[in-house]
Amino acid sequence: MNGETPATQVAPMTGLGHAPVMEAIRKGAFCLAARQRKDGSWDGEYGGPMFLLPLYVICAGITDQAIPDSLGREMVKYFRSVQNPDGSIGLHTEAPGSVFCSTLSYVSLRFLGVDRDDADLSRMREWIHDHGTPLGSASWGKAILAVAGLHGYEGVQPVPPELWLLPRFLPFHPGRFWCHVRAVYLPLSYLYATRATCAVTPLIEELRKELYDSPYGEIDFSVHLGRVAPEDSYVPTSPLLRVVNRMLRRYSCRPVPVLRRRALDWVVEQITFEDRSTGMINIGPVNAVLNTLVHHFREPGGEAFREHFAALEAYLYRGEEGVLMNGENSTAVWDTAFAVQALMATPFAGEQVPVLQRAHNFLTESQILEDLPDAERFFRHPPRGGWPFSTREQGWAVTDCTAEAIRSCVLLESLVEEPLDDDLLVEGVRWILSVQNRDGGWASYEKQRGPAWLEGLNPSQVFDRIMVDYSYNECTSACLQALAVARRKLGNRLRDELDSSLRSGAGFLLRQQLPDGSWEGSWGVCFTIGVFYGIRGLVAAGHGAEAEEVKRAAAFLLRHQNADGGWGESYESNLQRRYVKAASSLAVNTAWALMALVSAGQARTEAAARAANFLAESQEPDGDWPREPMTGIFNRTTLIHYDNYRRYFPLCALAEYAAAIRA
Repeated sequence: MNGETPATQVAPMTGLGHAPVMEAIRKGAFCLAARQRKDGSWDGEYGGPMFLLPLYVICAGITDQAIPDSLGREMVKYFRSVQNPDGSIGLHTEAPGSVFCSTLSYVSLRFLGVDRDDADLSRMREWIHDHGTPLGSASWGKAILAVAGLHGYEGVQPVPPELWLLPRFLPFHPGRFWCHVRAVYLPLSYLYATRATCAVTPLIEELRKELYDSPYGEIDFSVHLGRVAPEDSYVPTSPLLRVVNRMLRRYSCRPVPVLRRRALDWVVEQITFEDRSTGMINIGPVNAVLNTLVHHFREPGGEAFREHFAALEAYLYRGEEGVLMNGENSTAVWDTAFAVQALMATPFAGEQVPVLQRAHNFLTESQILEDLPDAERFFRHPPRGGWPFSTREQGWAVTDCTAEAIRSCVLLESLVEEPLDDDLLVEGVRWILSVQNRDGGWASYEKQRGPAWLEGLNPSQVFDRIMVDYSYNECTSACLQALAVARRKLGNRLRDELDSSLRSGAGFLLRQQLPDGSWEGSWGVCFTIGVFYGIRGLVAAGHGAEAEEVKRAAAFLLRHQNADGGWGESYESNLQRRYVKAASSLAVNTAWALMALVSAGQARTEAAARAANFLAESQEPDGDWPREPMTGIFNRTTLIHYDNYRRYFPLCALAEYAAAIRA
């Protein structure tokens, strides 16, 4: 345990001492409060995946939409800032090279006016050639290149829209897939079926020569349909998918005209519904760009295309390294809920009443209160009562976002004139209850609709666990914590339903706990966040600090504490599915670990004191914490940057620790 004092030893706050830790809390609270936006929210950078910005730039190039020079320069600056020393671009900004993302980034830079002889571009092109050219790109890359006229459709994985006409009761109907997968492959099926391709311009001709090591017209793309470079092959194509692809490819060569027309009409109707129900924002940037392309090829320059392309600007973000594309249109609800919890944990909340009141107004106004007409017909779980990740207009309710918003609104009741009405709280609670899975856990947006074997049809090659919306430890814990709060608040109202839900949710967490006491995280890096949520969820469900499962989880953390008192976990943990230590301790990992120890009743230990001292010592003079390696992740492979994590999690950890040792 790297020489730490055993966790059972009671110790006072040591090292820096009480006063410096309290000063760190004070500075952190005022720094966080100062970052609040005028509408009462907190919002921030949510970038990292390196297939997002290329989608926007290539979409603009395909549809002949000019990107202003000043904006384009900032985008070029961003691409250069994340390029690896070997010339490549990774799946995310901290990853080694990916043929998929290097190729799309190369095309983007050329669309942005960078000359082929530019030094950075030359290194990128050389890397792409050395790793097999775009013929080895992951499937999404080949599909986007085909739309750009830079890859033959005969070498693209088949996505016939007729799949949407299958009987809904079939376990492999696309409506049973995870909502993000549905949303992406819906417009891809339209583009694939219509062989949508942009005009061959002089730049496209040049790119065809630059990207490949043989004449473009002589390439038999069909031969390379199943080819994928090792760098892009995290999830190898399964035997099941190979069989299915052969069948779909055969059909796609000779589709039934009447079925093709019906299928395309149904796809367009679904895309239109998604646009309308999200105010053109869509569930995420990938389907937002693909839907935009569908509108373009259906009616070039039409109103639907113009509105949709303009809406894409919501995803652009001006960061420290230039302009990037965020993974959502905003982080507002998510960040605001955690900022509130952090500020309320401090002894300085009374000095931030106006800030907290504005936050309360934002959160209450962000609850989704409208029914979604025809939700079931369009494969949507009714969102009424829930909260989204970003903004109310986006309209997709999320389990843990709803849970954190509920907790925050209840926390703020004593500070506001109009607390969240109990009936609206019940609406939120009922929504959470409505999406609890049979296994007792919660997924992200809706119940798990398909069997786990559907993962054998995963066509992405670079993402894992994408085909259905599984129950997650983090989402389950968040929902348990919110339901426990609601149970205390609502008295006998919904008591039986809440008790039953809490029991089954805790049962899920117990089954997910690993023999070493940890939980594997799915939305963060990795076992640190898993244990944080695992302990919090069990405690919320009534498992005390003396419970064996809680003690084993705390012991896991203590085994991985660093000599400086912190924790630092590498994203390789997510890839390798075992704890992999980072090069140094990190504030966010340390904050998760410290809050877990506090929840496990181990605040008054030397280990907790050293963790608090690490957080206080690593704080910057203005109350912020330094920018660190990314700690958010999705689908096991792709890091994403929650910029505000470094502000509210360390603050909350220090505040909870200080309160616990004073108790």
